[in-house]
Amino acid sequence: MSQSYPNIVLRLPDWLDAILPPAEQVYASREERMGLVIDLARQNIQRGTGGPFAAAVFDLNSGKLLAPGVNLVVDGHCSVAHAELVALMLAQQIGRSHDLGGPSQAPCELVTTTEPCAMCLGALPWSGIVSLVCGARDEDAREIGFDEGDKPADWPATLQRRGIEVYRDVCGQKARAVLQQYRDRGGAIYNGRSPN
Repeated sequence: MSQSYPNIVLRLPDWLDAILPPAEQVYASREERMGLVIDLARQNIQRGTGGPFAAAVFDLNSGKLLAPGVNLVVDGHCSVAHAELVALMLAQQIGRSHDLGGPSQAPCELVTTTEPCAMCLGALPWSGIVSLVCGARDEDAREIGFDEGDKPADWPATLQRRGIEVYRDVCGQKARAVLQQYRDRGGAIYNGRSPN
């Protein structure tokens, strides 16, 4: 007798395709790439489809968007559906490879509105990205109540030793404003078990 389990399906919000620019759009700078990602996080809040986090994977050779990601934790009933992981999984599916740094792949950059939590940080070396760009800091997410997990104090250096360049505070003030907007709107602060 076999037991039947549901398939794991994470769906990007319907509005995403409608607001994304044409596929040929080039994002020449880190600030332009971060601007798109911050807009996705704002839209995720305003449309009530998830938390205040967004991310995207870009082809560094062309400057084109490969895959967007928004936080899908609550609506997707999935604690691992963080924006970074959604963007990475989608980029890997599109590229038909588990390794975004493989021999036939262009170098990829992950841009995220907030520094990665412990879970997302752990996934980065295996993703194949060569660059990570962050807006708000870990402490900004913690300040509004999110549990970012335990990370090494020198996590950027750890990634750099593994060949992943790290850029912090890119459009940081705008990224922090998105977190504040979420808190001000009464957005759900979801965590696993927080210590008392």
